[in-house]
Amino acid sequence: MKLLRVGTAGAERPALVDAEGSLRDLSGVVPDIDGALLADDEALGRVRAAAESGELPVLDAAGLRVGPPLARIGKVVCIGLNYHDHARETGAEPPAEPVIFFKAADTVVGPNDTVLVPRGSTKMDWEVELAIVIGRTSRYLASHEEALAHVAGYAVAHDVSEREFQIERGGTWDKGKNCETFNPLGPWLVTADEVPDPQNLSLKLWVNGELKQDGTTAEQIFPVAEVVRYVSQFMTLYPGDVINTGTPAGVAMGRPEPKPFLRAGDVVELEIEGLGRQRQELKDA
Repeated sequence: MKLLRVGTAGAERPALVDAEGSLRDLSGVVPDIDGALLADDEALGRVRAAAESGELPVLDAAGLRVGPPLARIGKVVCIGLNYHDHARETGAEPPAEPVIFFKAADTVVGPNDTVLVPRGSTKMDWEVELAIVIGRTSRYLASHEEALAHVAGYAVAHDVSEREFQIERGGTWDKGKNCETFNPLGPWLVTADEVPDPQNLSLKLWVNGELKQDGTTAEQIFPVAEVVRYVSQFMTLYPGDVINTGTPAGVAMGRPEPKPFLRAGDVVELEIEGLGRQRQELKDA
């Protein structure tokens, strides 16, 4: 299923995209799309039955804002330097274990919402990423098979970064990762049954119409199953938590001088095979 949330910010309602591509209203079936829904097999069954019935009300998508596909996200865990080609372009050694950092849940915005350029920013960068959405409480998972069984689905994430804040201002990466609007998510949460092989997805990103990133999840150093298993050894993952799994080559930081960092007025578009497309216009904060 392709689950999403539509409407003005803070007042989104649940919806889905049916097999014919029509937008359908789910608000009469479930109150929202969140961790509670993803952990409730009976409720998900009702959603699936409603989708298959063809009787859900059709929504007019024209002019309707698409919000983040998930409400009340607990935490956003991020994996750094997780693509062989991205490590090469930045001159970094591939890590022996996954690099973990966090984004605050309040950085998450809709897939087509405005992205704000922080005050004082000179090195704002783009990163298309596959996001994992957790569906079952996960702690000390023992195998890749068990890890994948705890995944509810996947989404497109844009891990917007400010490299000067991240690298040159001291401390951890968090200052360059947690600026307002720095994690567009969606348009859909695609349930795991529709993504048979998360290691065989193409990722693309354009800036002002120019293709900048053209990668594949086959290049991941630590695949989805290992990421979930590994992270569960250090923290408990709950339904509705999100894991951003890293970005392929093609970021501004990895390009020759003068590096083409983002500025107000730029338009960024990104997509992952089968998971939908995003478009953001950049404006000054």
